[in-house]
Amino acid sequence: MSASIINEPRTSTYYEDGLCSIASSSGSYLSRAMECYTFCEVHSHSHTSGEEGISGGKLVMAGRQRLPAAAVSALLLLWIFSCDHVEASIDFANMTALEKHVEFFDRDKDGIITASEIFEGYVAIGCDAAFARASAASISAGVGPITSPVEAPLPHLSIYIEYIHRAMHGSDTGAYDAKGRFVPEKFEEIFTKHAKVRPDALTSMEIEEMILANRDPLDPQSWGAPEGEWGLIYKLASDKQGFLHKDSARGIYDGSVFYMLEEQRTSSRSDM
Repeated sequence: MSASIINEPRTSTYYEDGLCSIASSSGSYLSRAMECYTFCEVHSHSHTSGEEGISGGKLVMAGRQRLPAAAVSALLLLWIFSCDHVEASIDFANMTALEKHVEFFDRDKDGIITASEIFEGYVAIGCDAAFARASAASISAGVGPITSPVEAPLPHLSIYIEYIHRAMHGSDTGAYDAKGRFVPEKFEEIFTKHAKVRPDALTSMEIEEMILANRDPLDPQSWGAPEGEWGLIYKLASDKQGFLHKDSARGIYDGSVFYMLEEQRTSSRSDM
């Protein structure tokens, strides 16, 4: 797998017409929620121009200056954290595999995943704070509106687990059906088709081969999501020999790999 996938799993930052946006796994952008924050207009006039400058106690807004991507993410997160939501209805005892996949990030187990919980979850599995912050902002902006019920208050940035199947993307392995249920036959195909060095594990090149084979040529917007998902899991869960084992790959689909990674991180920190 190329270094862009394995070594730096990330969301992509774009600057288009002054709108800073971080692409989410669903292909949506922060500009959905952040258009009004992407520019700050700062210009000071001298006393000779007849207007007071900054030293005179007056700030005249005129020229344009782009805010850094980190500042945009921080502004969005502050906004997201202040948002309210309606009560969720989720049967934790009978969740689909896809619901289990995201349930790890529901840190307070109320059926709703907020941006702060996504951030906490990413840090818990071993991601650095900057990556976790960007991921929380982009995922909330991209997936929240798709999974929020109509009665939820705007701006619909919290993720409701019961509706997570609405956010499914193309170019995937097919190991989830349309309702988010696990399809064992499709999961086994991952290894029968692509695991060539070892039958029970995948190398980075084999994962890249699988991602390319699953790409839907009619849906190029879905191509980035599998790269980010598999790239992150490979980086965090592969062994020292570079193999992502079958049980770890299976844990992606029911979310158990996230609990494993959190436990490993907690254990390694306690041993220090």
